[in-house]
Amino acid sequence: MINRKELIGKHNPVLKTMDTDSPLTVGNGEFCFTADITGLQTLYDEYQAFPLCTMSEWGWNTKPNLAGGFYTFDDVEKTYYSIDGRNYEYAVDCQAENEEVYNWLRHNPHRRNLARVALLWDGREISSTDITNIRQELDLFTGVLHSDFTLNGYDIKVRTCCAKSADVLGFSIMSKAPAGHLSVRISLPDSSHRKNGSDWDRARHYYTDEMAKMNNECYLLGDEAGLGVPVALSDATGLGASVAPGANNACYFIKFTGSEFEFTLAFSPTAFPIASVEGMKNKSNFERLITDNANSINNTCYFKQVLTDSATGWKSFWTKCGLIDFSKCKDPRAFELERRAILSQYLIAIQSTGNLPPAETGLSCNSWYGKFHLEMHIIHSGWLALYGHSDLLEKSFSWYVSILDKARSNAGRNAYKGARWPKMVGPEGTDSPSFIATLLIWQQPHLLYMLELTMLVNLNKLDFKRKYWFLVKETADFMVDFLRFNDETGYYDLTAPLIPAQEEHPPETVLNPVFELCYWHFGLEIAINWAKELNENYSLWQDVYEKLALPPVIDNLYPAHANCVDTFSKFNRDHPSMLYGYGFIPCELIEEDKMRTTAELVGQVWDKQSLWGWDFAFIAMTYARLGYPERALETLLTETAKNSYTVSGNNFQRGRDDLPLYLPGNGSLLFALAMMLKGYGENRGACGFPGNGLWDGIVVEGVRGLPW
Repeated sequence: MINRKELIGKHNPVLKTMDTDSPLTVGNGEFCFTADITGLQTLYDEYQAFPLCTMSEWGWNTKPNLAGGFYTFDDVEKTYYSIDGRNYEYAVDCQAENEEVYNWLRHNPHRRNLARVALLWDGREISSTDITNIRQELDLFTGVLHSDFTLNGYDIKVRTCCAKSADVLGFSIMSKAPAGHLSVRISLPDSSHRKNGSDWDRARHYYTDEMAKMNNECYLLGDEAGLGVPVALSDATGLGASVAPGANNACYFIKFTGSEFEFTLAFSPTAFPIASVEGMKNKSNFERLITDNANSINNTCYFKQVLTDSATGWKSFWTKCGLIDFSKCKDPRAFELERRAILSQYLIAIQSTGNLPPAETGLSCNSWYGKFHLEMHIIHSGWLALYGHSDLLEKSFSWYVSILDKARSNAGRNAYKGARWPKMVGPEGTDSPSFIATLLIWQQPHLLYMLELTMLVNLNKLDFKRKYWFLVKETADFMVDFLRFNDETGYYDLTAPLIPAQEEHPPETVLNPVFELCYWHFGLEIAINWAKELNENYSLWQDVYEKLALPPVIDNLYPAHANCVDTFSKFNRDHPSMLYGYGFIPCELIEEDKMRTTAELVGQVWDKQSLWGWDFAFIAMTYARLGYPERALETLLTETAKNSYTVSGNNFQRGRDDLPLYLPGNGSLLFALAMMLKGYGENRGACGFPGNGLWDGIVVEGVRGLPW
């Protein structure tokens, strides 16, 4: 048995200096607060590479266009393709005089930074030069951030936590500074599509008044957009505290005089509406709001309640979660692999376990304006079904249901049947114009894979299949209709215009990309098996499945696609996706000897610096399935700029300013470890670790291998 608290605590991130590449974050899966070394967001301006944000799953904004209105996807000018007698239209190129529409649709909606919470000294900003004796530790088992430091010669202790059951932050500040020096400023920026999600230049005004007393003092900060942020104050020393407006009502200050002070901040998209300034000043109205939303604020109003809620929630998560203990291994790489695994579980749990698919930087900052990329969904989150948390993965399936009509329209735009799932998208489900996004296709089978993984651990498998059958049908209908029958070969092809996972190829030239063909075969097999069990008609699917084109072979190697004769000389960069049809998924269309030769050549000629964080795990799975465990392990731990992991565990894509963290790297690592340690299909046991005695004694609890 693994001593879970001990194993997890061994990898608590500890900072003893300011590390702007690795700030620490608390959250609950749908809401996150990223802090600097003070446990707040005091040094905001010094964290430029990795901004300090307070972000939520629900915190989106759409800015009006220059005319004061809102564009739709129909307003963007399309790029037209005519291939083999069929016409297609996609929002690919930014057309002259249509730039505003194109960019507006890319930028909106965008995720917003909800607030900055900063410690002040005598009402002034604090800089890192004012701070010494730093020791900050994130307790992973409880989700509490402990920040100890000396400020202007005085010792300060800050505890920061986030409730697991509500979007409420809790703060405790203990200070040896004389009374009156310390205060906290809360600023609520306007939204922006930029990385920090904040527009600090536009003046926004806030209104507050002492609204109600709930055994402590409770205030409501509101902005012009109607977003309310309740502030609950509980002074541990009984010396009093107050909320006061700053200049021009642009921010608010919590002023306190005691040596120990606690407060909480509760955030909600709808729970605290502000109809007008006068409405805010009506105490009875506010008391009613508090009463009506008791579950979201009353139960987590005090710091100690938030602290307890955080600890209880995290204990439940870690108790249920699959874990891997490498402590008995003699290989010197074991500790780092264990560290990355534990921290990856924490990071994805706080940022990528909500009701929406996750963005590549989660809820830390805006990558691609905060929008999520559906081709990354299973790479972020598929591991949850293998580590005892399929319920957290299933939460996001409801979003696919909510955008089904949009997905049907997306398919119908080019006269396809079924639902075509978008690529770069916000919660409303509208695909974003892009020279890649609208032409990418490998996200289409993901939902089938995730549904199958989740179904396999469901006690009521038949009920589960009935519940989600319509999603399977719509997905498979599109996949079948997207293929084109080749009269000369008698097979169905994946043909242009499309962009494969290796996003390096002109869309007009792509024919039968190897990975996508394998994935289509894999996905349709899942759909057919569901149809059989539910007594649904699958005859068309079966016909296409049996006549799917074979993966192309050039010089006894699997190329990127059938027309890419120079895969290994000119296109030997980015994702070597031809390997992924025999690792991440199995495909009976693949010949093992040819895949082995292909993998050997990729290892020799591929530009490893161009690989993304998730590539290393996917390549490792292919090596494991080919019977090369040492290569699998070496690949997983390859030292490159994009396979680096910070103190916090973030897979930092060094060299890219827009990706200070990259959660697909974290998720893919966990996915690969499940396969490498628990095997696949009928094979059980560690297929991805060498039998040289250095990896003996690995203990695995609650982790499942791949069923295929």
